[in-house]
Amino acid sequence: MRPRTWVLVVAAVFAVLQLGNVTGRDTPDSRNYVSYALTLGGAGKREAAAETVDWVCAGEASAAERAQRVDVVRFHAPSPAGRVFADCRAGELRRVERRLRIGGAQTDGHVVPFVGPRLRRIFEVRPGYPVFLLPFVSVFGVTWGVWLASVLVAGAGGVLVFLVLRTLSVPVPLALTGQVLYYVLPVGTTAMRPMAEGLMLALTLTAVWGCALALTGRAGTERAGTAPVEMARTGTARSGTARSGTAPTGTALAGAARTGGARAGAALAGAARAGGAPVGTARTGTTLVGTVLVAGALVALFAVKHSQALFLGACLAAAAAVVALWRRRHGRGPGRAVAAIAAVACGAVAGTLLLARLLRYPSEAESVQDLLTGHYTHPDRAHPGREFLHLEFDFWVEWLRRQLLEPLFPAALAAGAWGARRRPAFGVFLLAAAGTGILTQAGHPDITIGGDRLIVLAWLLPVVGVPLLLEPPAHRSVPVPAQGALRTVGVTR
Repeated sequence: MRPRTWVLVVAAVFAVLQLGNVTGRDTPDSRNYVSYALTLGGAGKREAAAETVDWVCAGEASAAERAQRVDVVRFHAPSPAGRVFADCRAGELRRVERRLRIGGAQTDGHVVPFVGPRLRRIFEVRPGYPVFLLPFVSVFGVTWGVWLASVLVAGAGGVLVFLVLRTLSVPVPLALTGQVLYYVLPVGTTAMRPMAEGLMLALTLTAVWGCALALTGRAGTERAGTAPVEMARTGTARSGTARSGTAPTGTALAGAARTGGARAGAALAGAARAGGAPVGTARTGTTLVGTVLVAGALVALFAVKHSQALFLGACLAAAAAVVALWRRRHGRGPGRAVAAIAAVACGAVAGTLLLARLLRYPSEAESVQDLLTGHYTHPDRAHPGREFLHLEFDFWVEWLRRQLLEPLFPAALAAGAWGARRRPAFGVFLLAAAGTGILTQAGHPDITIGGDRLIVLAWLLPVVGVPLLLEPPAHRSVPVPAQGALRTVGVTR
């Protein structure tokens, strides 16, 4: 089968496996996003509340029934699903109705008042995921619409991993391995949850793909112009070898030069006939496409979760600075691609900060109060900064202790970082994208949030880096002598 067929087969298998859990993936945040999507579609607050609550409570009832079936004492008892659904529905709607009767700030915005106004405001400024959900819940209803949207966004993330690896000239089997890793590691589990994280992962991977395109100057198929260029360099190298004294006579020198020049000319002509326009033009075009992808992903991330747009922009700008300094230290310019990515990333940081201030988004101080007051269920802290730093230190100590019990995540990060070294410049940008997961977790050091949900973006490092680590030597770039000097073919540094 062709590579694209294998990609679709792997994604289809993943989608079929998700039929085992159509409901029950929701979190407390999910009801805010789903009700937001329903009100965007024209539903009133009470109608949106009823549909959202029915979906949430159906998941709880299904989970209770499954748990009872395998209970070693009560597995023979009647199903509790009906009772759990009724109790859940009555309790949720009673709380919503109480807030709707109060009116005022309790009913502002699009999100149904499952929570208080201050917490709800945090979700009001994240319209991206509800807008993405809207067509699915409008056509297929809440249950199947949310499930289908989750399958598509999670499946797209795996496909993007494949595209990133193929752009780096990784063999098809290893690129498919990266796609599978995305699905089976906590990344796929989190992407399937009805929250903004799945869309964040897909958009972050889009930015990573844009970086790969810009840095390599290739769209992922080595046949389009790469081989002719290498042939040309090889021919020129032979000519240079002749000039350096390998051939004993002037005739041999001239013949070698003619042979090398002819091969180079024929190779470049073949590239032009094959649609590979001049190499510089093709590389410039691919750099532009990659830069546009990075910019588009950052703009979309602002609508999904503006803090991720800020973190990713800052990390990509830092990565561009590191690559530029490294190249300058070795006597090279930063390169057009690195400069373009840096400009876009810095623009994203400035734009995010400016728009968030103009639109009066909740500030960093408000986010800290949300954390320290248990989602505003306790009075505001008088000294939030000092208490936050105290909690931050204790959180990472406990987090590291728990990681040592089952060190899969640290081992995966180490393997991914090792693999990223195989593509030095791209590896820096991959580390930057994965680092946004660490920043997100650091910004919300809550040990009670399980499933690696906040730090999930860090899993992109092993998802992309491990296939690079497994790449056989035959497919890695090797130094090729050209015109009397070592020149590396196919490596972006």
